[in-house]
Amino acid sequence: MVHNCANSTSPDMRYPFDARGVAKRFRHAAIFGAFDSLHPGETMHFCNDHDPLPLLAQLKDRYGEGIDISYVAREPGQIIIDFTRK
Repeated sequence: MVHNCANSTSPDMRYPFDARGVAKRFRHAAIFGAFDSLHPGETMHFCNDHDPLPLLAQLKDRYGEGIDISYVAREPGQIIIDFTRK
């Protein structure tokens, strides 16, 4: 299955975020900023080339019950995760 992580708005309240195009030193700050801009019920459709386990722990610590994390694809070189604001 091929996923399109193009940077555009989405009519179904899912917004793509392709971390592969963000410099490593800015990545987490950019992800937190993007998630902070979501309204309850909206989802960031996150794409990455590796499984971001430290980031997931930081998101859970920072947002607690305010975030739902759901893997869409978990294959080598293709990680897709939906981060939904509660």
